[in-house]
Amino acid sequence: MNEGSAFSDQALQFIGEFFMKRLIVIFGIISAFAVSAFSQASPPTPPPLALKVGDMAPDFNLPSTAGGRVKLSDFRGKNNVVLAFFVLAFTGG
Repeated sequence: MNEGSAFSDQALQFIGEFFMKRLIVIFGIISAFAVSAFSQASPPTPPPLALKVGDMAPDFNLPSTAGGRVKLSDFRGKNNVVLAFFVLAFTGG
């Protein structure tokens, strides 16, 4: 035993074990709360769809690659319209 030490090795060991047990209990409690919070969270439900197969699409407008606006109603009665999304296309990124 060190004579300059204020605590004995047994006292230091006891204090270390005491705090380690407390740390484990606190970690367990936090883990239990996290598990219960995530298990109760249900995935968001999608909004109800008002459109059915064969329904006329609602009118909308989008920016064109030429800098103007394109409206769906501009094509009504002319040809079939295909709307395709290309993620990050024409963005330079």
